[in-house]
Amino acid sequence: MDIAIVYMVAGMSSRFGGKIKQFAKIGPDGETLIEYSIKQAVKAGFTKIIFIVGSKTEEPFKKMFGNSYKKIPIEYVLQTYDPKERDRPWGTIDAICTIKDIIDCPFVICNGDDIYGEKTFKILYEHLKNNKEEATIAYKLENVLPEQGEVNRGIFETQDDVVKNIREVFGITKENLSEKGLSSDSLCSMNIFGFHPEVVLKLNKILVEFKKKHKGDRKIEGLLPKEVSKLIKNKEIKMNLYPTSEKWFGVTNPEDEQKIREIIKN
Repeated sequence: MDIAIVYMVAGMSSRFGGKIKQFAKIGPDGETLIEYSIKQAVKAGFTKIIFIVGSKTEEPFKKMFGNSYKKIPIEYVLQTYDPKERDRPWGTIDAICTIKDIIDCPFVICNGDDIYGEKTFKILYEHLKNNKEEATIAYKLENVLPEQGEVNRGIFETQDDVVKNIREVFGITKENLSEKGLSSDSLCSMNIFGFHPEVVLKLNKILVEFKKKHKGDRKIEGLLPKEVSKLIKNKEIKMNLYPTSEKWFGVTNPEDEQKIREIIKN
């Protein structure tokens, strides 16, 4: 049974001065961020890799990886937008919908600039191999907040390890948890999901309506957790939730590179 790992790597951060942050060398043997993540993922058993690339990341990724990684085939799908009408792509829901015509097996989709942990990939792989429902991983909020500054997170509302809602909360800091109705133990999404192909078609219907509704807005983006939550509340999908004790690491700013190097080294 084929199960694919799908990485969203279309975006480039202006904070990195035009460099591709997924190529930051963070591994003990000089691995780039994306290589380190793939090394964790392939141990789970994935038989296909898909990169959702952008106009500026397509060629660099093809140059780095070619058509395979350790004999696992790689496919590339381009996320596009019209710069005459938009300042940026339509967001992560648009990213996942780029694979609607090529995905023919269960898959895990995640960010290409995050480190999720080997067990995390294994949990989702095993779930998709043995179950027809969708799945996701939950991290404790206290483990995915920066020491300084604020972040946005999708907060899970659950019942018996089944997701009932994913509530997007903006401007979270370590100091304002109670003010936001949260605690350090709140479970949140880090944009890693295990899906079946038919879910992409359901999301594409949402995307079409989203684009119609927001036509003319140059900046608005459709967020994957928010749109997946609509499918859950409409009872179009059932999503199991697996809490993880593993650490999550992400690169948002250039200074994050050194932090991750030190963490991985130790």
